[in-house]
Amino acid sequence: MPAVTLRRIGILGGMGPEATVLLMQRLLAAIPARDDADHIPLIVDQNTQVPSRIARLIDGTGDDPAPVLVTMAKRLQAAGAEALAMPCNTAHHFAAQIRSSTPLPFLDMVEASVARARKLADGAEPIGILGSPALQRIGLFDQAFAGTELMPAYPRDSHALLQAIRSIKAVGPTDPARAALEAASIEMERRGARVQLIACTEFSLISSAVPQRTIAIDTLDVLVEAIVDFAQGTLS
Repeated sequence: MPAVTLRRIGILGGMGPEATVLLMQRLLAAIPARDDADHIPLIVDQNTQVPSRIARLIDGTGDDPAPVLVTMAKRLQAAGAEALAMPCNTAHHFAAQIRSSTPLPFLDMVEASVARARKLADGAEPIGILGSPALQRIGLFDQAFAGTELMPAYPRDSHALLQAIRSIKAVGPTDPARAALEAASIEMERRGARVQLIACTEFSLISSAVPQRTIAIDTLDVLVEAIVDFAQGTLS
Protein backbone atom coordinates (compact mmCIF):
# COMPACT_ATOMS: atom_id res chain seq x y z
CA MET A 1 0.00 0.00 0.00
CA PRO A 2 1.24 3.52 -0.75
CA ALA A 3 2.13 5.76 2.18
CA VAL A 4 -0.43 8.32 1.02
CA THR A 5 -3.59 8.18 -1.03
CA LEU A 6 -2.64 9.33 -4.52
CA ARG A 7 -5.07 11.39 -6.54
CA ARG A 8 -5.86 10.15 -10.04
CA ILE A 9 -4.85 12.37 -12.98
CA GLY A 10 -6.64 12.47 -16.34
CA ILE A 11 -4.37 13.03 -19.34
CA LEU A 12 -5.67 14.67 -22.50
CA GLY A 13 -3.21 12.93 -24.79
CA GLY A 14 -2.47 12.05 -28.38
CA MET A 15 -0.96 15.44 -29.30
CA GLY A 16 1.31 13.78 -30.29
CA PRO A 17 1.23 10.14 -29.21
CA GLU A 18 4.97 9.86 -28.53
CA ALA A 19 4.89 12.97 -26.36
CA THR A 20 2.09 11.46 -24.28
CA VAL A 21 4.08 8.25 -23.81
CA LEU A 22 7.12 10.34 -22.89
CA LEU A 23 5.08 12.11 -20.21
CA MET A 24 4.14 8.75 -18.70
CA GLN A 25 7.76 7.57 -18.84
CA ARG A 26 8.97 10.71 -17.06
CA LEU A 27 6.25 10.33 -14.45
CA LEU A 28 7.45 6.79 -13.77
CA ALA A 29 11.03 8.03 -13.48
CA ALA A 30 9.99 10.85 -11.12
CA ILE A 31 8.70 8.49 -8.43
CA PRO A 32 11.12 6.53 -6.19
CA ALA A 33 8.73 3.58 -6.19
CA ARG A 34 9.18 0.33 -4.31
CA ASP A 35 6.04 -1.21 -5.79
CA ASP A 36 3.34 -0.57 -8.40
CA ALA A 37 1.13 1.16 -5.85
CA ASP A 38 3.69 3.91 -5.29
CA HIS A 39 3.19 5.22 -8.82
CA ILE A 40 0.67 7.91 -9.74
CA PRO A 41 -2.63 6.57 -11.07
CA LEU A 42 -3.45 7.91 -14.53
CA ILE A 43 -6.38 7.79 -16.90
CA VAL A 44 -4.97 8.52 -20.35
CA ASP A 45 -7.13 9.48 -23.32
CA GLN A 46 -4.63 8.90 -26.13
CA ASN A 47 -6.87 10.61 -28.67
CA THR A 48 -4.98 10.87 -31.94
CA GLN A 49 -8.13 12.24 -33.58
CA VAL A 50 -7.95 15.70 -32.00
CA PRO A 51 -8.04 18.09 -34.99
CA SER A 52 -4.63 19.42 -35.94
CA ARG A 53 -3.61 22.51 -34.01
CA ILE A 54 -1.21 23.38 -36.83
CA ALA A 55 -3.96 23.22 -39.45
CA ARG A 56 -6.30 25.30 -37.30
CA LEU A 57 -3.93 27.95 -35.96
CA ILE A 58 -1.31 28.26 -38.70
CA ASP A 59 -2.94 27.13 -41.93
CA GLY A 60 -6.40 28.40 -40.96
CA THR A 61 -8.04 25.41 -42.64
CA GLY A 62 -8.57 22.84 -39.89
CA ASP A 63 -11.48 21.96 -37.64
CA ASP A 64 -11.70 23.47 -34.17
CA PRO A 65 -10.00 21.20 -31.60
CA ALA A 66 -11.92 22.73 -28.68
CA PRO A 67 -15.10 20.58 -28.88
CA VAL A 68 -13.03 17.39 -29.01
CA LEU A 69 -10.89 18.51 -26.06
CA VAL A 70 -14.01 19.36 -24.07
CA THR A 71 -15.44 15.90 -24.77
CA MET A 72 -12.17 14.35 -23.62
CA ALA A 73 -12.19 16.37 -20.40
CA LYS A 74 -15.73 15.28 -19.60
CA ARG A 75 -14.89 11.68 -20.43
CA LEU A 76 -11.90 11.75 -18.08
CA GLN A 77 -14.01 13.27 -15.32
CA ALA A 78 -16.63 10.55 -15.73
CA ALA A 79 -13.87 7.93 -15.59
CA GLY A 80 -12.75 9.17 -12.17
CA ALA A 81 -10.00 11.71 -12.83
CA GLU A 82 -9.45 14.25 -10.05
CA ALA A 83 -7.43 16.71 -12.14
CA LEU A 84 -6.59 17.20 -15.80
CA ALA A 85 -3.25 17.63 -17.57
CA MET A 86 -2.48 18.08 -21.26
CA PRO A 87 1.04 17.48 -22.64
CA CYS A 88 0.70 19.85 -25.60
CA ASN A 89 1.70 23.50 -25.32
CA THR A 90 -0.19 24.75 -28.38
CA ALA A 91 -3.41 23.05 -27.28
CA HIS A 92 -3.34 25.26 -24.17
CA HIS A 93 -4.83 27.88 -26.47
CA PHE A 94 -8.08 26.01 -25.73
CA ALA A 95 -7.53 25.75 -21.97
CA ALA A 96 -10.38 28.14 -21.15
CA GLN A 97 -12.90 25.88 -22.87
CA ILE A 98 -11.53 22.85 -21.05
CA ARG A 99 -11.69 24.61 -17.69
CA SER A 100 -15.27 25.72 -18.25
CA SER A 101 -16.39 22.21 -19.22
CA THR A 102 -15.57 20.50 -15.92
CA PRO A 103 -14.97 21.44 -12.27
CA LEU A 104 -11.71 19.48 -12.21
CA PRO A 105 -8.48 21.41 -11.64
CA PHE A 106 -6.51 21.93 -14.86
CA LEU A 107 -2.75 21.68 -14.36
CA ASP A 108 -1.61 24.41 -16.71
CA MET A 109 1.78 23.60 -18.24
CA VAL A 110 2.20 27.07 -19.76
CA GLU A 111 1.49 29.01 -16.57
CA ALA A 112 3.74 26.75 -14.51
CA SER A 113 6.58 27.02 -17.03
CA VAL A 114 6.38 30.81 -17.11
CA ALA A 115 6.53 30.84 -13.31
CA ARG A 116 9.66 28.68 -13.50
CA ALA A 117 11.25 31.00 -16.05
CA ARG A 118 10.63 34.00 -13.80
CA LYS A 119 12.54 32.28 -11.00
CA LEU A 120 15.52 31.47 -13.21
CA ALA A 121 15.75 34.68 -15.23
CA ASP A 122 17.99 37.51 -14.08
CA GLY A 123 15.84 40.63 -14.31
CA ALA A 124 14.26 41.85 -17.51
CA GLU A 125 15.59 39.60 -20.24
CA PRO A 126 14.11 37.80 -23.23
CA ILE A 127 12.92 34.24 -22.69
CA GLY A 128 13.44 32.03 -25.72
CA ILE A 129 10.40 30.06 -26.84
CA LEU A 130 11.35 26.90 -28.73
CA GLY A 131 8.06 25.62 -30.09
CA SER A 132 5.50 25.72 -32.84
CA PRO A 133 5.17 29.00 -34.78
CA ALA A 134 1.53 28.85 -33.71
CA LEU A 135 2.61 29.94 -30.23
CA GLN A 136 3.79 33.30 -31.52
CA ARG A 137 0.77 33.71 -33.78
CA ILE A 138 -1.76 33.16 -30.98
CA GLY A 139 0.35 34.96 -28.35
CA LEU A 140 0.00 32.14 -25.84
CA PHE A 141 3.21 32.90 -23.97
CA ASP A 142 2.83 36.65 -24.51
CA GLN A 143 -0.38 36.44 -22.47
CA ALA A 144 1.26 34.28 -19.83
CA PHE A 145 4.18 36.74 -19.44
CA ALA A 146 1.89 39.79 -19.40
CA GLY A 147 2.38 41.85 -16.26
CA THR A 148 5.86 40.46 -15.64
CA GLU A 149 9.25 42.00 -16.35
CA LEU A 150 10.02 39.33 -18.93
CA MET A 151 9.22 39.11 -22.62
CA PRO A 152 9.08 36.02 -24.85
CA ALA A 153 11.36 35.88 -27.88
CA TYR A 154 10.94 33.60 -30.86
CA PRO A 155 13.41 32.08 -33.35
CA ARG A 156 13.50 33.86 -36.69
CA ASP A 157 13.44 30.63 -38.73
CA SER A 158 10.01 29.47 -37.62
CA HIS A 159 9.62 27.42 -40.79
CA ALA A 160 12.55 25.18 -39.83
CA LEU A 161 10.98 24.49 -36.44
CA LEU A 162 7.60 23.73 -37.99
CA GLN A 163 9.23 21.30 -40.40
CA ALA A 164 11.03 19.66 -37.49
CA ILE A 165 7.76 19.22 -35.59
CA ARG A 166 6.05 17.73 -38.63
CA SER A 167 9.02 15.40 -39.17
CA ILE A 168 8.94 14.16 -35.58
CA LYS A 169 5.20 13.50 -35.81
CA ALA A 170 5.74 11.58 -39.04
CA VAL A 171 8.87 9.52 -38.41
CA GLY A 172 10.02 10.29 -34.86
CA PRO A 173 13.21 12.07 -33.74
CA THR A 174 15.73 12.63 -36.53
CA ASP A 175 19.11 14.28 -36.85
CA PRO A 176 17.72 17.12 -39.05
CA ALA A 177 15.09 17.86 -36.39
CA ARG A 178 17.77 17.94 -33.70
CA ALA A 179 19.87 20.25 -35.85
CA ALA A 180 16.95 22.63 -36.33
CA LEU A 181 16.28 22.79 -32.60
CA GLU A 182 19.95 23.31 -31.80
CA ALA A 183 20.24 26.11 -34.37
CA ALA A 184 17.16 27.86 -32.97
CA SER A 185 18.50 27.61 -29.43
CA ILE A 186 21.90 29.03 -30.44
CA GLU A 187 20.20 31.92 -32.24
CA MET A 188 18.10 32.67 -29.14
CA GLU A 189 21.20 32.66 -26.96
CA ARG A 190 22.97 35.10 -29.28
CA ARG A 191 19.99 37.42 -28.98
CA GLY A 192 20.26 37.41 -25.19
CA ALA A 193 17.79 34.65 -24.31
CA ARG A 194 19.83 32.84 -21.68
CA VAL A 195 16.71 31.08 -20.37
CA GLN A 196 14.74 29.10 -22.94
CA LEU A 197 11.52 27.13 -22.79
CA ILE A 198 11.30 23.87 -24.72
CA ALA A 199 7.70 24.65 -25.53
CA CYS A 200 6.69 21.82 -27.81
CA THR A 201 6.36 18.30 -26.46
CA GLU A 202 7.67 16.97 -29.79
CA PHE A 203 10.86 18.86 -28.93
CA SER A 204 10.84 17.22 -25.50
CA LEU A 205 11.71 14.05 -27.40
CA ILE A 206 14.93 15.72 -28.63
CA SER A 207 15.58 18.10 -25.73
CA SER A 208 19.22 17.00 -25.57
CA ALA A 209 19.78 18.94 -28.81
CA VAL A 210 19.63 22.21 -26.85
CA PRO A 211 23.20 23.19 -25.86
CA GLN A 212 23.99 22.42 -22.22
CA ARG A 213 25.19 25.96 -21.53
CA THR A 214 21.62 27.15 -22.06
CA ILE A 215 19.23 27.30 -19.11
CA ALA A 216 16.60 25.12 -20.73
CA ILE A 217 13.22 24.53 -19.12
CA ASP A 218 11.39 21.59 -20.64
CA THR A 219 7.69 22.37 -20.22
CA LEU A 220 6.96 18.63 -20.13
CA ASP A 221 9.18 18.28 -17.06
CA VAL A 222 7.35 21.18 -15.43
CA LEU A 223 4.06 19.41 -16.09
CA VAL A 224 5.45 16.19 -14.60
CA GLU A 225 6.29 18.06 -11.40
CA ALA A 226 2.81 19.61 -11.25
CA ILE A 227 1.20 16.20 -11.70
CA VAL A 228 3.35 14.64 -8.97
CA ASP A 229 2.63 17.51 -6.57
CA PHE A 230 -1.13 17.35 -7.17
CA ALA A 231 -1.33 13.56 -7.01
CA GLN A 232 0.59 13.52 -3.72
CA GLY A 233 -1.54 16.34 -2.28
CA THR A 234 1.17 19.01 -2.10
CA LEU A 235 -0.56 21.12 -4.79
CA SER A 236 -4.21 22.02 -4.28
